[in-house]
Amino acid sequence: MADPNSYRPQGVPDEPGVYRFFDEGGRVIYVGKARSLKNRLNSYFQKNLPEKTNRMVHAATRVDWTVVNSEVEALQLEFTWIKEESPQFNVQFRDDKSYPFLAISVKEDFPRLFITRRAKQKGIKYFGPFAHAWALRTTFDLILELFPIRSCSKSNFERAQKSKRQCLLGDIGKCAAPCVGRIDGESHRLLISKLSEFMEGGGADLEARLQGEMERAAKLEQFERAAKIRDRLRALELANESTQAAISDSISADFIALHDDITHSAASFFRVRTGRVVGSRAWIMDRTNLPEDENLILATLELIYREYEIPREIYVNVEIPDSTALEDLLLQRSGIKTVIHFPQRGEKVEILETVKRNAHQSLIQFLSKRANDAAVSGRTLEELATALELDELPLRIECFDISNIQGTSVVASMVVFEDGQPKKSDYRRFGIDDKEKFDDTRAMHHVITRRFKRYLEEKDLDLEEIAAEGGARPRFAYPPQLVIVDGGRGQVNAAARALAELGITDVALVGLAKRLEEIWFPDRTYPVILKRNSEALYLVQRIRDEAHRFAITFHRSKRSRLMLESLLDEIAGLGEVRRNALLETFGSIAALRKASATEIAAVPGVGEKTANSIVETLTKIAGNYEVDTETGEITEHP
Repeated sequence: MADPNSYRPQGVPDEPGVYRFFDEGGRVIYVGKARSLKNRLNSYFQKNLPEKTNRMVHAATRVDWTVVNSEVEALQLEFTWIKEESPQFNVQFRDDKSYPFLAISVKEDFPRLFITRRAKQKGIKYFGPFAHAWALRTTFDLILELFPIRSCSKSNFERAQKSKRQCLLGDIGKCAAPCVGRIDGESHRLLISKLSEFMEGGGADLEARLQGEMERAAKLEQFERAAKIRDRLRALELANESTQAAISDSISADFIALHDDITHSAASFFRVRTGRVVGSRAWIMDRTNLPEDENLILATLELIYREYEIPREIYVNVEIPDSTALEDLLLQRSGIKTVIHFPQRGEKVEILETVKRNAHQSLIQFLSKRANDAAVSGRTLEELATALELDELPLRIECFDISNIQGTSVVASMVVFEDGQPKKSDYRRFGIDDKEKFDDTRAMHHVITRRFKRYLEEKDLDLEEIAAEGGARPRFAYPPQLVIVDGGRGQVNAAARALAELGITDVALVGLAKRLEEIWFPDRTYPVILKRNSEALYLVQRIRDEAHRFAITFHRSKRSRLMLESLLDEIAGLGEVRRNALLETFGSIAALRKASATEIAAVPGVGEKTANSIVETLTKIAGNYEVDTETGEITEHP
């Protein structure tokens, strides 16, 4: 049995997707889905696992994953792969169930609307599949209210015709009762036509109608009715999500996407058959010794179709100036005509974007494994020290980045890498007061000053004595061998002034500019340009990108809170105490918009009247403005 730690993955993305465990023979032994691949896969490598899970992870020798756009897509892909691979540990899925469809028996005189899981048959029009069966059933009732189409069985329909009495659905308005002549065949088919338009359009009309009813119920303080309508809206949203997540049944093609980095490229491959992903794979290509004019996409396609069956259609995310020669080669190999497409819009482009994301994740995983290799890290630090003419290896590197919008909501980040690896416990965020106008250079001077003032205060403390007394370790007591600032000459000169003002001369300082990835020194006229294929360049890029990510995350949360503060200031009757309570409870416009009037009223001191006023204000904003739900930023419609 394998030791799970021998193949524990690194750099797993925090995104929805499907993962597969393989045994030593390369067979898939388990397929699973996750809302967060990172959290789910990490859970398999903990201690005290349940017996069956423990047996599975010890039977496996490797694990891979595929990123998708939503949990619904993950569910559908998981189902497809379990059907294809029949993994031995997926016993709970061997009942051969399938996803439900909404179906119309269009060949009948009075077509019937029903839900089915059966294989597709002639004479029946299908909508779906739907991953959430409960959401489909709730939506089914809503559809009957809007389009009262016959939904009874053939025997019940014939019984009603003979007795001249409609069923309960006819009595309550959920059936137009064609069985008793209340509607003729032509009018009933017109309802069918309108239903088809509704399903193909995604249900926007019904969503708008329900949204209006919910708002009216809330204004009349009929909160129970408003809550029921809210639940119906959620069910309709999930049902639409289920439909949209499925690839069109008409698509049977291969999708190939490239993601390029300076030193490597990754290719990802999805095989789609009748709207289902039946296989995927990724490859990494080292570009170190490749000529500049090498056409990677042509080389990739040629290599892939030495191994895989050649389809009739291939979609790629990189334009090929002349694909005729490759298409002729594939024709010779397979005997069928293959067409290579470079789509510009529509569903094919969306599929390629998902494929490219998987290529990117494969490259991140590959490069992270290289970075975690101690020998590679050591050589990289030596290469960096030589290129920058440092007196010692930069065993501790600190990188600073500034994030702001036109001098407002200014924040800064500090990330730390030790021995070429991130040390997240030492990461720091700096909030900067917006009362004074800060550009990037002034903000950089400010942050470097704050960080190294703390260093001067803490460097002479007795760390052993503090530890013996149970005190917290000083956060800034350790000096870096190298400081990297995100930016060019302006930022690096501002940081140099800050260090000089503090009398610190023993810390190497450089700036990494984005334009040509050149490295600037404060006392040199010309920058240092690292080789495009060097591990040293990859390391400083990785450090800079991590600092940028850390700063952006903090900036978004601060900006979202400021937007919420601004919104609350405009609502009459909200004093400082209640504003602070709402800020503490929700923290962003996105969170406040998701809350119901009842939930808002539950905040201490708010009450129903103020809660309804807040909901009305948010509804007005939704009509006249666009709100970024991730950042809380409000953009007025032109």
